[in-house]
Amino acid sequence: MNKKKVAIIGSVGLPANYGGWETLVDNLTLHLHDRFDITVFCSSKKYNEKLKEFNGAKLKYINLNANGIQSIPYDIISIYQSIKFADTILVLGVSGCICLPLARFFGISRIIVNIDGIEWKRGKWNKFAKLFLKISERFAVKFAHFLITDNEGIQNYVFEKYAVKSHLIAYGGDLVLEKKNTQFSDKYDFLSEDYIFSVCRIEPENNLDIILKAVSLLSSHKLVIIGNWSNSAYGSDLKKKYQKFQNLYLLDPIYDQVILGNIRTNCSLYVHGHSAGGTNPSLVEAMYLGLPIVAFDVEYNRFTTQNKSLYFKSCEQLIAILKDLDNINLRKVSSDMKSIALKEYTWPKITKEYANLL
Repeated sequence: MNKKKVAIIGSVGLPANYGGWETLVDNLTLHLHDRFDITVFCSSKKYNEKLKEFNGAKLKYINLNANGIQSIPYDIISIYQSIKFADTILVLGVSGCICLPLARFFGISRIIVNIDGIEWKRGKWNKFAKLFLKISERFAVKFAHFLITDNEGIQNYVFEKYAVKSHLIAYGGDLVLEKKNTQFSDKYDFLSEDYIFSVCRIEPENNLDIILKAVSLLSSHKLVIIGNWSNSAYGSDLKKKYQKFQNLYLLDPIYDQVILGNIRTNCSLYVHGHSAGGTNPSLVEAMYLGLPIVAFDVEYNRFTTQNKSLYFKSCEQLIAILKDLDNINLRKVSSDMKSIALKEYTWPKITKEYANLL
C-alpha cells in the first residue's frame, strides 16, 4: 500500500536545532514516518551537512533563511516545489500562504495551515510586511482545506475575524530533560543558587524590557535569560543596557540539550513574557518540568496555563510578585503546571491529532 505523500513547509528543517516549529517537525516525523511518506523542506543556510533523510523523512533544501523577511519566498518556493509530488501540504505559519491559490489550482488534495500566532502583530515587521502578512493570513484561511490553531485564543481570533472554524492542536512538552543537578556550576555559577529563568527569541513582543527592568531593580534576585541577543538592534541594545547588572545573566543560545536542561530545571521560577503567539513551546516545556511560572497576562498564556500560574502585565506588577514570593504557594503552582502538561501537552497525543488530519 502506497503511503500518502506529505510535505512539511515553514520550519528551518531537520535535525532540529532551533525553535518550536523544528521540534514539532522532529516529533511529527519521528512518530508518523511509518504511516506517511514525509518530505521536510529545510534551509540550506543553516546546515553545513545536508542529510538526505532524517527520522525516516526525506529532506529538501531551499537556499534561503526560514526566518525573517526571507521566510516569505522560502515558504512560497517550498509550496511551489511540493505541488509536484505531495498529496498533503502542511504549512507552518502564514508567511507564504499568499500563493495557496496556485496550490489549489494545481489540485493539491489537502492543504493544512497551522496559524500559530497573529504574525502581522509582531513588532519586528515594518508596515509593508505587516500588510503583506495580513493578506497572507486571509489567503491561508480562505484557501486551506483545514486550519490548525494551537491555542484557544488564536482559535477564537480566527473564528471571530473570519467566521472559520479551526482544529485545536497544541504542542508537546514531554521530551525536555528533567534531571536536576548542578554539574555545570563551574561554568554557570548561578546554578547553585536560586534564580529566575527564561529562554526565548529576543523580540519586542516577548516583553524582555519589562522583565529586565523589574529584576534589575531587585538586586536580591538573579535572572538568567537565554536568547539570540545579537540578531537585532533591539536585542543588542537590551544587552548593552543591562549586562552591567551583576544579578542579570544574558546568555547566547545554547543548543546542547543537557546544558540547557540543567539551567532550565534548576531554576526557582520561570518567567514567560510572550504576548503574540499561541501555545508557546518554551512555556509548555516549563510546565512539563513542573516549574512555577509567572507569565505575561494575555489570553494565550492564560489558556495554556488554565489560569493557574502567576501573571503580570507591567514592571510594577512583576516586581510586586517577586517581592511576595515567600507568601505565594509556588509548590501548588508547580503541581498545577505539571498536571496540565501531562494531560494536554504530550507528543504522542499531539502527533496522533495531526495524523487524523494528514
